[in-house]
Amino acid sequence: MNDFVGAVDQGTTSTRFMIFDHNGNEAGRHQLEHQQILPCSGWVEHNPVEIWERTAVVIQSAMASAHLGASDLVALGVTNQRETTVVWNPHTGRPYYNAIVWQDTRTDRLASALTRDGRGKIIQSKAGLPPATYFSAAKIQWILDNVEGVRRAAERGDAVFGTMDSWLLWNLTGGPRGGAHVTDVTNASRTMLMNLQTLDWDDELLSFFDIPRAMLPAIRSSSEPAGYGTTTGAGPLGGEVALTGALGDQHAATVGQVCFAAGQAKNTYGTGSFLLLNTGTRAVWSGNGLLTTVGYRFGDQDPVYALEGSIAVTGSAVQWLRDNLGIIASAAQSEELARQVPDSAGIYFVPAFSGLFAPYWRSDARGALVGLSRFHTSAHLARATLEAICYSSRDLAEAMGKESGVTFDILRVDGGVTANDLCMQTQADILGIPVSRPVIAETTALGAAYAAGLAVNFWKGTDELAAHWREDRRWEPEWSADRRESGYAGWRKAVERTLNWVDVG
Repeated sequence: MNDFVGAVDQGTTSTRFMIFDHNGNEAGRHQLEHQQILPCSGWVEHNPVEIWERTAVVIQSAMASAHLGASDLVALGVTNQRETTVVWNPHTGRPYYNAIVWQDTRTDRLASALTRDGRGKIIQSKAGLPPATYFSAAKIQWILDNVEGVRRAAERGDAVFGTMDSWLLWNLTGGPRGGAHVTDVTNASRTMLMNLQTLDWDDELLSFFDIPRAMLPAIRSSSEPAGYGTTTGAGPLGGEVALTGALGDQHAATVGQVCFAAGQAKNTYGTGSFLLLNTGTRAVWSGNGLLTTVGYRFGDQDPVYALEGSIAVTGSAVQWLRDNLGIIASAAQSEELARQVPDSAGIYFVPAFSGLFAPYWRSDARGALVGLSRFHTSAHLARATLEAICYSSRDLAEAMGKESGVTFDILRVDGGVTANDLCMQTQADILGIPVSRPVIAETTALGAAYAAGLAVNFWKGTDELAAHWREDRRWEPEWSADRRESGYAGWRKAVERTLNWVDVG
């Protein structure tokens, strides 16, 4: 009996498969990390084959541990790290190069050239995005121009592009044996190649990057009654299940947080942080460093747009403490270490490892630790790292308030970092508003499941989904207004110290 919906959640550091019942409760999961490939400073890559293989393993393991088979799933959804770029041979399934990750900055000179010569204004007006290393288009161009034989392959139809949703959907539906080459409108809106008004690839934008249109996947809705195809019996599920939901990870979290009304917002803390504000069926163009994006589209309904603020490094800053400095053994220990001191004692850590994203958009920035004296310890650094996550989110909230006129009275939060109680208390203190975490913190996977289930009427509508939302914990601000403002002034001063460090002219 079809009582469950499955969701693949392919993230920057790991891939998980989660199973949800009709009430939105978790019925099973499995998760595996994948390798972070760092060839040189500013370059970040993943092995697409490793990610596909681990996706297959987590699906099989979660289904087995829940004692379920393919016939128990009514539908399957996919959500993914956005902008990460794969180019592969559709006849063999072999990638021509590693996936270039959204954090990668090798295309900084391409982005700077677009800004200087005026094409950036056209991109902004059509795609809602500033020219930046973050997005997919320049990554595709880099592969075409720098990997031997790929441009020729693309011109003869032997090379196709996809973000990670496309790569997984193609493999899940058969790969070289008839796999569907598709993406959804949210992922397409993150490429710098899709026109936000037509919801189609734009020939002028394609010409800016010299990308053949035939490389690109077909664009579908985020919740697709007609489906993106079905899994194959030879695949990890061992049977046919309709693939009916696909969303970029932050859009999926917006759906999982049931932010279906204009003016509702959520902040997701993962490898990076992403604050999305639902602006309804009207696209709002930003003048304050925010992104205009498609929030989601269900079936043939009008698309719902969003304003987004994106931060490159949040949870990955804690990973840096663990993996590069070795001052903690696990991410959870960052809270324990930070609690050893009452505050950061005047130091600020700005983890601009790959430049600064919203609202600054400065690829010339690099990380800085300022205000140090011999008094400071690893505990102060841990505390400053958590504060950096929270100050960066305030940067987004400030810009979003100027842009939309919306003043948040509460912030809904989700993602792995929300398990850190000290970080969430600090976030409430720095913003000066309550912070609320839902019972189901893994809202990215939940949103993908919701999109898939809506497409097949497993859930009847967004009102039913909204009824599932429950608060798990709320943090109230404790800092005085003077402490809040003086702390933020110090943060802005520290951010200035990171600028003009790398020559990207």
